Amino acid sequence: MSATKMKKAISKTRLLLAAMVAVALLHPATTHAAAPGITGPTFNLTAQSAFITQPDGSMVYSWGYGCDGAPGGYAPAAFTAVTSPFCNPMQVPGPTLIVTEGQTVTVTLRNGLPTSAGNTSILFPGFNVTTSGSGSVAGLLTQEAVPGGTVTYTFTASTPGTRAYYSGTQGDLQVEMGLYGAIIVLPSGNPSGCTALNSVPAHYVAPGNTAEVDFRLAAAAYDHAKSCYDREYLFQFSEMDPDIHNQALAQVSDPIRIAACASGASTQGCSLEVPTEPYHPAYFLINGRSMPDDMDPNYAFEYPHQPYNGNPHMHPGEQVLLRVIGQGRWQHPFHEHGNHVRILGRDGNLIVSQTNPATNLAGPLLFTTTTTPGQAFDGIFYWTAKGLNWDAYGHNPASTDPLAKLPCNPDANGYNTGAPTALNYYEWCQDHNKPVQAAPFGDIASGGPATLPDANIFTNGAWYGGSAYLGPNATVRATGPTGTTPPSGTIANPPTTEAGFAFMWHSHNEREITTNNIFPGGMLMMMLVDSREFVIDESN
Repeated sequence: MSATKMKKAISKTRLLLAAMVAVALLHPATTHAAAPGITGPTFNLTAQSAFITQPDGSMVYSWGYGCDGAPGGYAPAAFTAVTSPFCNPMQVPGPTLIVTEGQTVTVTLRNGLPTSAGNTSILFPGFNVTTSGSGSVAGLLTQEAVPGGTVTYTFTASTPGTRAYYSGTQGDLQVEMGLYGAIIVLPSGNPSGCTALNSVPAHYVAPGNTAEVDFRLAAAAYDHAKSCYDREYLFQFSEMDPDIHNQALAQVSDPIRIAACASGASTQGCSLEVPTEPYHPAYFLINGRSMPDDMDPNYAFEYPHQPYNGNPHMHPGEQVLLRVIGQGRWQHPFHEHGNHVRILGRDGNLIVSQTNPATNLAGPLLFTTTTTPGQAFDGIFYWTAKGLNWDAYGHNPASTDPLAKLPCNPDANGYNTGAPTALNYYEWCQDHNKPVQAAPFGDIASGGPATLPDANIFTNGAWYGGSAYLGPNATVRATGPTGTTPPSGTIANPPTTEAGFAFMWHSHNEREITTNNIFPGGMLMMMLVDSREFVIDESN
């Protein structure tokens, strides 16, 4: 492709991204996320093979960890009351292991991979691990389970935080094939000032959603009062080269190898010779799925080996904990639209101020969060509508609708936090009563803070709510004599119902937002922001 054509193609991609994100208006989808997993402290896992699906229709042969029998339990507890979680013998990523600080954790791994795949194992970086097992041998990095054998790993969950686990055997092949997962260590206590689980946190108290279920795993990410949060999501980023997976499938299916392996794993000819270079991934995954599959429900029946989704959802002002792990070979620059992410800690190590560690944190504020292979981080994201330069709630003193006349009394930081049950709790008061346009449509030079796009070319459909505002009936009551808003209402979202914002979250490497070179796809999802009367159900 010529430089001119390439530049035009990139420009078109950026224009499409801008159109999808610009004001990011949406119909509130009902598929959300959380940080689901299985509970310990004893886990029985197996490594097995299966096919995982991709949006282009491909079924990719893969390896993954899964449950060897029924797990001890599922978390968060709210899941089991409203859905049917599952843990199959193979999944990508592997089961999220959820334990509590100070617990002695025991993980027994059974090697159920094809005999020609050889030994396998698990590394738990950041923990002091002891191993045992009669069906195991010493490997280069850790004790390994031989084909059909088992190995047991034991360690103490020493500090809270999010960490990766992955194969320590021939990592260039086995991690690529899908042998990786996450372990979450929860604080043993509830730091001062953090809202306890299932006690209806203040951010959730609003007309219509006072009964919103608490899907958090804990009240805080670490043993620190500045790590409290209201929602949490786990995202594991990885990539796949289908040529490697296809070669692995061809070799494990080879009758000559199968015959050799029948005489034992050590028999000459019973091994794989899969080249892992040159490396050309075509699939870029969030929790084992590519967009749009990552926005389907957790534990969806159509993804029996990819149970976890990626579709964060929040109300304005909430502290959203992001648990992020780089799984795979490549570094992925991921951009969370709407705000920066404040890093709390990396690999279970809280970043605190050297001068006052008991009170202050010192993690960086990142425009783009880089997911480094093998590294995990915990960070806080929030959104309040600050900086839009118009009233995101559509308040209009001239309206007869009482919702259009809600007051905004700024606290010391400028937010409306004195009315915890109000729909505009945490509104940025500086923009209160500002219309999105102070001049007729498109006439930004006459004083409007935004020039709205032509409704005929703007993004439409289920992701477009037809409104620049949050909340019920906002478009109708916000329209005044000085301007108009785009024609509101779609099949999915009539103008009198709830409307919110959708912020695209995606890799800043353009090829990574494709699926097998088709845009959109890959590492892309939506952060859905809804006003507080909308009940967010994290179970689906």
